[in-house]
Amino acid sequence: MNDTGLILPGWDLPGIQAFTTTRKAGTGLLPREPSKRPGRGQSGSVEPAGQPIQAMPEAPRWLKQVHGSRFIHLSDWYEGVEADAAWTDQAGQVAAVITADCLPVLLADRGGSVVAAIHAGWRGLAGGVLESAIGALPVAPDRLDAWIGPAISRNHYEVGPEVRDAVVARGRQLADCFQPGRPGHFQADLPAIAESILGRSGVQRVRHSGRCTAGEPEFFHSYRRDGATGRMATVIWRS
Repeated sequence: MNDTGLILPGWDLPGIQAFTTTRKAGTGLLPREPSKRPGRGQSGSVEPAGQPIQAMPEAPRWLKQVHGSRFIHLSDWYEGVEADAAWTDQAGQVAAVITADCLPVLLADRGGSVVAAIHAGWRGLAGGVLESAIGALPVAPDRLDAWIGPAISRNHYEVGPEVRDAVVARGRQLADCFQPGRPGHFQADLPAIAESILGRSGVQRVRHSGRCTAGEPEFFHSYRRDGATGRMATVIWRS
């Protein structure tokens, strides 16, 4: 985390800007009712303590996230579009997802020409949202960098066998991402699942924030921890 309270990917890619907001920064960025129908954002800057610290070229193009695998180009965006991932090769278009335990995953090619933002909970991972995004981008997977932002960690994420079965149906190796817990339950490691899928899809460089939304209440909203809660935004654009 930098001194603004934002979580940064820590990558060095030409012309790429990206971050995840926290409870300490970025409230001015979020749509007013993210749990209902996110549309255009209300602000083009992040506003910790009321002071803009990083201007964006436009308001983020919020998606109506439905835990699916639809992946759109931001030039096809319209308010209320149902999708869980978006990409652009156009400078100044801001891709964004909102999360409160699910994974925010960012992709960018090393030449800085393509960026994508992906919302991936267990349903999205089981439904192939990462593979859909990687397959649709006009660059080879081995040219992509991936960043997995703050999400719920394995220690805080208990699931039933139906979740494990749905995810493992995408690949038997994903069974290793589920640790047996109390009888009939598993501790699911969403970041590890995403990293495995990314690697199998040809993405060779994957980084993690290493932050747990459920375990750090001072920094993050968590649906699993709190029920009704706010959201964090993860944004990316080409400057």
